[in-house]
Amino acid sequence: MTSFYLSKPYQPPQAPAKLPLGKSWALLGGISPDQFMTQYWHKKPLLIRGAIPAFGLSAQQGEPLDSPIPSKQLLQFALNEDVESRLVKAKPWTFDHGPFSKQAIPSIDKPNWTLLFQGMEAHHPAAAKILSWFRFIPDARLDDLMISIAGVGGGVGPHFDSYDVFLIQMSGRRQWRISEQKDLSLNPKLPLKILQHFKPEQDWILEPGDMLYLPPHIAHDGIALDPGCQTWSVGFRSPSFKELLQEGLWRLAESLEDIPDLERKFADPKQKATHSAEQLPEELIQQLRSKLKELKLDQINGFLPGITSYLSEPKQQAIFESPNRPLNPQQFQKALESSRLIPHPQTRILTLNKQVYCNGEEMTKAQSPAITRAWQTLSASKLLAKAKIQSLDKSSLYEAYLAGWLTFES
Repeated sequence: MTSFYLSKPYQPPQAPAKLPLGKSWALLGGISPDQFMTQYWHKKPLLIRGAIPAFGLSAQQGEPLDSPIPSKQLLQFALNEDVESRLVKAKPWTFDHGPFSKQAIPSIDKPNWTLLFQGMEAHHPAAAKILSWFRFIPDARLDDLMISIAGVGGGVGPHFDSYDVFLIQMSGRRQWRISEQKDLSLNPKLPLKILQHFKPEQDWILEPGDMLYLPPHIAHDGIALDPGCQTWSVGFRSPSFKELLQEGLWRLAESLEDIPDLERKFADPKQKATHSAEQLPEELIQQLRSKLKELKLDQINGFLPGITSYLSEPKQQAIFESPNRPLNPQQFQKALESSRLIPHPQTRILTLNKQVYCNGEEMTKAQSPAITRAWQTLSASKLLAKAKIQSLDKSSLYEAYLAGWLTFES
């Protein structure tokens, strides 16, 4: 294994802003994103050998590649309180949250342990670049990139996920066993969500550069076969309808504060004498129904801004820091004309028609057309290059820069 530790780290490229959706990709096993979404997405698993050809090509030349984040560097993140990390040990199963002390982190050569790091796109540029490869899938579905590193025999046990996931082998080998079994009951005696009755139907060993796609509720078990085995997991969330509608309704209720006409008191001059005083009056019901139609709150479009706002919220662990020496509006304007403005790695930006939402806030409301176009470009391309925009003081673009949501590319 000496050559493994001396290998050169793989440097993932940034995907182009406009992905060729109709052309075949090595990443998807020689099919196009269009074909993948039609035939596999949210439907059935797909094993892809050589999804990252660089690993195989380098190995053929006698210069095997290591993970973009070598083991020694990756393990340092377990000490960082800003990184969400978990340590899972088998035989017996135990589970702990980070940050960890150096003494608590197992040696690479010891067996039966796994360290998991969530949201690594916020902590290492290589992880952010990997995510750019998957922008043929809507940003609203993206959760994060998780990295696991394990000793031989390490894993989290047979389990299932409620989301779509791409499992990329980046270092060492991992054995994957999967099953489309209907019995997804969990073992109540264990501290982890481990299946009580796992019956594998397919079995593969993934080498560095291989990838396995799994839709939701496919039972699977991954076991590390080499010290320092690394698997990078690109996960796509699937919120429940309850969650989406609750968030949409809550934000919809908040938006009513901006409609002065709703301050008007209910009046019922047409109310007749009644023998059913205990009943909610029909006059009130009719006026409410009329008001809902007038405000279009009885249509799905009334919920969509709130839902988009919710889905653009950053993860709870996200930390944003203002620039140490923030530019004033004039300096910011000049920097825009010569540099590239990009979202912070933990910033989420989504678009609904022409409205743009960033980290849960609508950024295009009451903004100039130029600012709106800038946000639309940032949302679509994840960068704003050499833009000429006037009157930036108090604009949402400048405010987002001051909040640390946007930053200039170094």
